[in-house]
Amino acid sequence: MPGRPGQWGLCRRHDPGHFGLAVKDYVHATAPNRRYPDLLFQRLLKAALAGKPAPYHKLELDVLAVHCTEAEDAAKKVERQVGKSAAALLLESRIGEQFDSIVTGASEQGTWVRLLTMPVEGKLVGGFEGIDVGNRVRVQLTSIDVQRGFIDFKKINSTKH
Repeated sequence: MPGRPGQWGLCRRHDPGHFGLAVKDYVHATAPNRRYPDLLFQRLLKAALAGKPAPYHKLELDVLAVHCTEAEDAAKKVERQVGKSAAALLLESRIGEQFDSIVTGASEQGTWVRLLTMPVEGKLVGGFEGIDVGNRVRVQLTSIDVQRGFIDFKKINSTKH
């Protein structure tokens, strides 16, 4: 079964219901031309309401659910990559410029900042000692890679808030 709204890449065999509506049996379906899992569900519902056998066997549904989830996850990955590449393209001619930013993440993979003037996030390269998530940091754009969607900044100064 399709997951709840916002979980478009999640198809389940068990219906957990809808907590907010306090109902046990719940499904949310969009227009069937948009999502294949919704089309499958609507075919099952149509057969059930008509008293006909299900158009898919349980094993087929299990395979289709996994396939649909994997396909939607792949599509989301492409969407994220396109967004990153578009952001890098937006900044391509602005290397060397300074921006105000906020630290949005810090892990072993790196420290990440989001610019305050545009919805762009990039990696803070070097100079991230003593910086915490939520700190405002002045950064300089040092490099971009449009193809990979990479945007790198270096710290100019920081002001903790």
